Amino acid sequence: MGLIEKIDDLGKPAWIALTVLSFILFWPVGLALLIYLKGSGRMFCSKRYGQWNMPDGRACREEFRGWKRRQGWGRSGSSGNVAFDEYRQETLNRLDEEQREFRDFLDKLRAAKDRAEFDQFMADRRNRPATETPPAPSAS
Repeated sequence: MGLIEKIDDLGKPAWIALTVLSFILFWPVGLALLIYLKGSGRMFCSKRYGQWNMPDGRACREEFRGWKRRQGWGRSGSSGNVAFDEYRQETLNRLDEEQREFRDFLDKLRAAKDRAEFDQFMADRRNRPATETPPAPSAS
């Protein structure tokens, strides 16, 4: 097992400690490590294909919203009514699922549109006439 895999097993705190230590010892190494972590998606979310995603493919916004909900940010943890709290949680879960399904549907639509445009391009390319060779210069 390589060094990177060992640090990955320890998690983000190990990467943070290594980055801070490398900045203390020799700042260019720390800067290079920070750029590597950002580029590889190990430390932060990365923007690929127009969306911010985690390395495992989850959307950062969804991950943050779920974390906020689990931590109880923005609202009190309980309304005092167990039935209402269960209903609210079920509704939020259902809405999250519908949002994911809709986002997946939009991704499939975009992929189908891209495929159709590419197929049209290839068909046009195949059907265009071959370019004529220029006539050879005549000796006069």
